[in-house]
Amino acid sequence: MTIQTLLVANRGEIARRVFRTCRDLGIRTVAVHTDLDADALHVRDADVAVRVPTYLDGDALLAAAKETGADAIHPGYGFLSENASFAAAVTDAGIAWVGPSPKVIEQMGRKDAARDLAVAAGVPVVPSYAVDADPATFAYPVLVKAAAGGGGKGMRVVRAAADFDAAVAAAKREAAGAFGDDTILVEKYVERGRHIEVQVLGDSHGTVVHLGTRECSVQRRHQKVLEEAPAPALDDELRERLHQASVALGRSVGYENAGTIEYLLDASTGDFYFLEMNTRLQVEHPVTEIHSGTDLVALQIAVAAGDPLPFDQSGIRFRDHAIEVRIYAEDAFGGFLPQAGTATVVSWPVTARVDHALESGQVVSTSYDPMLGKVIVSGRDREAARRALVAALDDTAILGLTTNTGFLRVLAAGEEFAVPGGIDTAWLDRHDVPAPDPTPARTIAARLWLDANTAASGPFAADGFRAGAPAAPAVVEFTDGTVVLPGSPQIVRSNDLRTPPVARVTRHHVELAHQGQRYVFHRPDASADHGAAAGDGTVVAPMPGTVLDVRVAVGDTVAEGDVLGVVEAMKMELALKAPYAGTVTAVGASTGQQVALGAELFVVETEEA
Repeated sequence: MTIQTLLVANRGEIARRVFRTCRDLGIRTVAVHTDLDADALHVRDADVAVRVPTYLDGDALLAAAKETGADAIHPGYGFLSENASFAAAVTDAGIAWVGPSPKVIEQMGRKDAARDLAVAAGVPVVPSYAVDADPATFAYPVLVKAAAGGGGKGMRVVRAAADFDAAVAAAKREAAGAFGDDTILVEKYVERGRHIEVQVLGDSHGTVVHLGTRECSVQRRHQKVLEEAPAPALDDELRERLHQASVALGRSVGYENAGTIEYLLDASTGDFYFLEMNTRLQVEHPVTEIHSGTDLVALQIAVAAGDPLPFDQSGIRFRDHAIEVRIYAEDAFGGFLPQAGTATVVSWPVTARVDHALESGQVVSTSYDPMLGKVIVSGRDREAARRALVAALDDTAILGLTTNTGFLRVLAAGEEFAVPGGIDTAWLDRHDVPAPDPTPARTIAARLWLDANTAASGPFAADGFRAGAPAAPAVVEFTDGTVVLPGSPQIVRSNDLRTPPVARVTRHHVELAHQGQRYVFHRPDASADHGAAAGDGTVVAPMPGTVLDVRVAVGDTVAEGDVLGVVEAMKMELALKAPYAGTVTAVGASTGQQVALGAELFVVETEEA
């Protein structure tokens, strides 16, 4: 068949990525959107756009396809991309599904069923335990994880039998909310494991090939933040065994379209274990495209149309090393908590491939995943790619909200990442990545503010930002991200600096980005009435989100560490705990309430207080 109109049942950067290939192929494009996304970039990129109640409403998505004459649906990733029922409904409607068959999605999309198939195909798997077995008999640590879905949702590391039941309950609740399925698996947890992937591709004519390896070991909360291809520091024999195992598994299930087989490589033994198969395009697919010289979306569409793959395994020529980082709306130097706000100015690097759906003036909410975009670079070898990544992050500025850009730059420039294969999946749990020194930014802020504010007299004469002296009346607040821009005055680029910052200067403050870090310099108001700060017993919202649970009332007595309530944002739950033993004197939270970052939710006072 010839695909003429394609609907992307997704949003954001992946929808834009698919549309880009469709334009190259001359395929008409259809976007779907909720009210929140009515003016989003992916909507404007498409030839036609249709409103849907949610991106999870399969009936509405099918109706949109029929209304617009779409003869194919690409699910992107997340949402309904691995929903076998939706895939079946699409094919039953006579519409091409750009992905594997519903049967394969059902088999491989569930970690428990996929594990059995891997064993049958001779692929090694992680040792496991029955979830209803006596937890006192387990060899700890173990990993409790959702059988359905992915992205780190519904996963907990358990290190003692006493913590097992609580971890299972939390994982079930999170899995049910994210995937509508609370089935749980329990597996051995490898303390120092590397996350290795193999990209596979199959067609309806019996061909299954691999497009090489990726490494995705840099993770927080079991979610990837940096990926590269090929996976470094693998000897040829191990790499070939990974390739062969992946193709064998793909062939054994009759796999068609693009898929990724994920493995855990035990850094201490060199053994690898099958983790799961993602029956869709991966977020990190760009590094494989660069490394293998392919367009995975174009190949997906061709396979969905019934065409054979244009090459066999011998026809694939591997080339440059590629690295991708995910730009998240999160405070990486504050527990990786989700953030929200308005991206007042967005400046992406011109020297890198950038897959994104973020523009200046856009509101970033907690309604969807916190990923804002991806910066992808390549080089003739890994070190050249790493240096290109540092340079690209220097040129990345997202102004107005906290992002992880500065954290990524520090990570990419650090000695640990410079060592091929030197970071395992739990590395970020064991190490604190230091925030950059604000001193250079303070000097830059002084120069910018003095240049822009030259009044000779009056309350805002040019004496507010002075380089060097500790007594300078400037207060610096720096968090990860790049630049926050307020109000209206001009954007400044200082081209005389080695790494030109993006900044906005007002008569009251300077906000700028320097080496991927966000800095805000304020002129203090000497005449302001500064009230006493909140006591240590005040528990505030550590991220913007929704209150899922309130477990205390005014007058309740609590012990140190007792859970007062639970806040959720971007599918992440965070328990708010009593800072010390005492009495709850105020409750400003209610179940279902939307709360802003820093909102006062609970107050606990000691008897002495």
